[in-house]
Amino acid sequence: MGFLILILVGLIAGTIAKMLMPGKDPGGFIITILLGIGGAYLGSYLSAFIPFVSGEFGQLTFGSIISAVVGSLVLLILYRLMRGKR
Repeated sequence: MGFLILILVGLIAGTIAKMLMPGKDPGGFIITILLGIGGAYLGSYLSAFIPFVSGEFGQLTFGSIISAVVGSLVLLILYRLMRGKR
């Protein structure tokens, strides 16, 4: 069940990341959603090291959404940097 919630959080985070960083992405909205799911994984991993963020793996909480959005933004920035150099 935690995996499905993590995908849902990733979809939400990908959508919010796209709203926060609008622009022309190679791949469009689908790639941003996939980056959001990856960002949810990254955010849930990184939140274990930050004591004031309570985003635990596979839980739908405010902290998990915030950590997933931060992870999605990091992945979106890295994706744009990598795709821009080609």
